[in-house]
Amino acid sequence: MLDPIIFSWGPITVRWYGVLIAAAMVIGTFLALREVKRRGWSEDNFLNMVLVMLPVSILGARLYYVAFSWSYYADNPSEIIAIWHGGLAIHGGLLAGILVVWFFSHYYGFGFGNTLDVMAPSVVLGQAIGRWGNYFNQEAYGYEVDPTKIPWAMFIDGAYRHPTFLYESLWDLLIFVFLLLLRRRKHDLLPGDLILFYMILYSAGRFVIEGFRTDSLMLFGILRVAQVVSLAAVLISIVVLWYRHRNHLPGGRINSIR
Repeated sequence: MLDPIIFSWGPITVRWYGVLIAAAMVIGTFLALREVKRRGWSEDNFLNMVLVMLPVSILGARLYYVAFSWSYYADNPSEIIAIWHGGLAIHGGLLAGILVVWFFSHYYGFGFGNTLDVMAPSVVLGQAIGRWGNYFNQEAYGYEVDPTKIPWAMFIDGAYRHPTFLYESLWDLLIFVFLLLLRRRKHDLLPGDLILFYMILYSAGRFVIEGFRTDSLMLFGILRVAQVVSLAAVLISIVVLWYRHRNHLPGGRINSIR
């Protein structure tokens, strides 16, 4: 059985889940800082925002997960803070993080859309890395399959299953590459376009992948929360993207600070 613990030393336990989440944060921050420097923004101010955003995003991701799994946590309140056991919902983390970005981007004058665009590639790359924490925790996997028909199935929790964490990790990597290539087309983009493309692509992939999972958070016991949120995100982002480009003035650029 796969061991989620790297090593233990007295009361200290180091887990793969935590190491991968931390690595995703560090790599994502480094990547974003390169773009911040290229734009001529204050790196110190940007780091101040990140240092607030990261813990708030983790808190938001946890509270979102706990809220939609309350029947379990009501009976096991000590597990609410046990994020090392897994249970971080990306949609909750995104919502909390966006609120922090909204405040600091206005406070420092970066511009809300521009700041989200800087962070979009880092976020999706961090997701690609962080999903492997699910692998070591043996969670966020798909339903049982016949390995002769699905040769890439992984043996998880006593059976061969769809490795949905792998599907999402690979999809996120593709989105990451696409966003970096898209960012080069400065003259065709408006501030906020990159984050909208991220929302469309990530949410579309998540909607499909979520259908394979066995541990989805449920709404009213019949709807998968992630699919409902993903569908709404795709539709809203497409409408906003279309409307902005239908009505924008010539000369709008992704690197204008507003």
